[in-house]
Amino acid sequence: WRGAGRRPLTASSAMTAEALTARRRQVAFWLAALWLAAAVGMVSFGAHGQGLTLGGGADKQPIAISAASGIEWRQDARMYIARGHAVAKRGAEEVDADTLLARYRQQKGGSEIYRVDADGNVVVRGPTQTIIGDHAAYDADQQVAVITGRHLKLTTSTDTVTARDSLEWYEQKQIAVARGDAVAVRGDKRIRADVLTAYLSRDDSAPAAGQAARKARAAPEDIGAETSRIERIDAQGNVIVSTDTDVGRGDYGVYNAKTGIVTLLGNVTITRGEDAIRGQYAVVDLNQNVSRMMSLPTRVGGPAPRVEGIFVRQGGTPAAAPVHHDGRRR
Repeated sequence: WRGAGRRPLTASSAMTAEALTARRRQVAFWLAALWLAAAVGMVSFGAHGQGLTLGGGADKQPIAISAASGIEWRQDARMYIARGHAVAKRGAEEVDADTLLARYRQQKGGSEIYRVDADGNVVVRGPTQTIIGDHAAYDADQQVAVITGRHLKLTTSTDTVTARDSLEWYEQKQIAVARGDAVAVRGDKRIRADVLTAYLSRDDSAPAAGQAARKARAAPEDIGAETSRIERIDAQGNVIVSTDTDVGRGDYGVYNAKTGIVTLLGNVTITRGEDAIRGQYAVVDLNQNVSRMMSLPTRVGGPAPRVEGIFVRQGGTPAAAPVHHDGRRR
């Protein structure tokens, strides 16, 4: 007995209390298990219950966020923080990093991510290209990613673009902008400048016979895989174009990757070994190793300066020499 008006504790009531305690322990166990699953990344927010999508464009596929060390959901701030090999994935596109911070806004029928910030060992993968860096900021509304850090690199099936300061990726336009000692490489062809703007195209226009031949040679997992390549590069500032034999320099340049032709403008110099020609306007065929230097006025209405060439004989000394009337050299 404990105080007036209370019933004595019987065997039946003791069993009921034990059952209730056991039930509470079972509920606590399952809640803890569910939280642990979310913490190690087994639960992907947004794939189902949250209705979480990535903003921008008509593509409203849900984005799944997973992490090895846990996901923190700050509801008041409307953000997710995923830590430890964190991955944000939508369809064939994904962002990997040590830490991901995803900001979202409430929409009718669910939530929508409008910005993703990635930090540490960042890898941005798409169907046709891969970009690596240390930090990344992705604007989902504009579908633009800015990657910074060391060892910045964009890779496609045929090309590699590196930069010192930043790499910008415009998904809708398929344009990459590399800033700071930027370099684009395809085979033995290389173009370097302060800023490179690369225009890419998806490789889906090959003739049917060619596609059939490629599929016959491809591994089963590669069949149907889409690729991309650079079609054109605009170069600005301290432009250098090089092959195994020639080096061209200028203030500005345009590289047509299909034809292998580079147009250089402003303070142009083309060298092969110790030989050099100088002018204001040059067309360089990287495939045929043919360079053509032409005269161009430095200002509107002004006179066009002469094209100059310096050629060195084997074992001789440099001497100024006339150049072919159209500036060609082979």
